[in-house]
Amino acid sequence: MSFQPDLLKRKAALVTGGGTGICRGLSLALAAHGCDVAITSRRAEHLEPTRRELEALGVRALAVAGDVRDPAAVDAAVARTVDAFGRLDILVNGAAGNFLCRAEDLSPNAFGAVVDIDLKGTFHMCRAALPHLKKQGGVVLNISATLHYFGTAAQLHVSAAKAGVDALTRVLAVEWGEYGIRVNGIAPGPIADTEGVRRLLVGPAKDRVVEMTPLRRLGAIDDVSKAALYLCSDLASFVSGVTLVVDGGLWLTSSRMAEAWDAAVAAAKNQA
Repeated sequence: MSFQPDLLKRKAALVTGGGTGICRGLSLALAAHGCDVAITSRRAEHLEPTRRELEALGVRALAVAGDVRDPAAVDAAVARTVDAFGRLDILVNGAAGNFLCRAEDLSPNAFGAVVDIDLKGTFHMCRAALPHLKKQGGVVLNISATLHYFGTAAQLHVSAAKAGVDALTRVLAVEWGEYGIRVNGIAPGPIADTEGVRRLLVGPAKDRVVEMTPLRRLGAIDDVSKAALYLCSDLASFVSGVTLVVDGGLWLTSSRMAEAWDAAVAAAKNQA
């Protein structure tokens, strides 16, 4: 069964990191189901091609360059979205930073940079969006990860940040429920059509991850987008405080995933 094409008609969304990767696909899915969509990223060149794709789907689209680490820039992005669309119903926090680095080699600045983008950036966006979401109720969707569900080598920084994002999701679901605001998350596993997986899962590492995934394949951006459509729509009207794992069951085999990840890290180092 497909979602109705008018599932999100007359809704307005703001998606951080919406110009590329998973969040680009998610933005296009929202637009394909009737939602006006604003996308934001630090680099304007990442936004304009996707903005044109969004408009081609027959909705209003807006591209706003801004850094989620900067509360003033966040306030400006939210204000421009509301000025353009007249409302804000859906906030998707997808802006993120990541790289491979073992903890013993991780500098304070490098650790802080990922926390600033992934965790503090999510907080800044939620804080700025709250007054507008309170007007009619709405949805916050935070893009998390599965890396912190087990000991993932060379990913301490992002694991710490995403664990914080999951905690933020739960707390805001409790505090903001009285305003009619639902707060949920999605934790994607390895998604084949993303730059991160293309760089990391090379050669036998990709085969190893597929073999260890219970559904025997990598994820696709469309898998994440479908989960997002559900959580952002009234189909999930009584769902809040949940971080939905979209990884084909891989996180349930955490020891095997750690083994596969170690192989991927080694392969990436050999290519460097």
